[in-house]
Amino acid sequence: MSYIELTSENFHSEVNEEKSIPVLVDFWAPWCGPCQMLGPTIDELADELDGEVKICKLNCDEAADYAMLMGVMTIPCLILFVGGEEKGRLVGLQSKDDIIEFINSNK
Repeated sequence: MSYIELTSENFHSEVNEEKSIPVLVDFWAPWCGPCQMLGPTIDELADELDGEVKICKLNCDEAADYAMLMGVMTIPCLILFVGGEEKGRLVGLQSKDDIIEFINSNK
């Protein structure tokens, strides 16, 4: 399975209403070099963690309202939600191992 693309229309239903598994949201933009470098890692995690963690991406240019609502000031920014509540965030380019450790220590 691949990641889910979030928009202003589906953010609430995909993130806040998800109660069964953690949700990791990658806040990114197409002009952001580190975001582009993180992209393949997010794709891998979506496949590897399928059924354990819902992996989502939100383009901050297209859904700036949710990026602002979540207080995202720097991208890439990964926010982990559990039961619809933020449990932690990582800012900047991260390794796959660091992201997995982050998820496991916050879920």
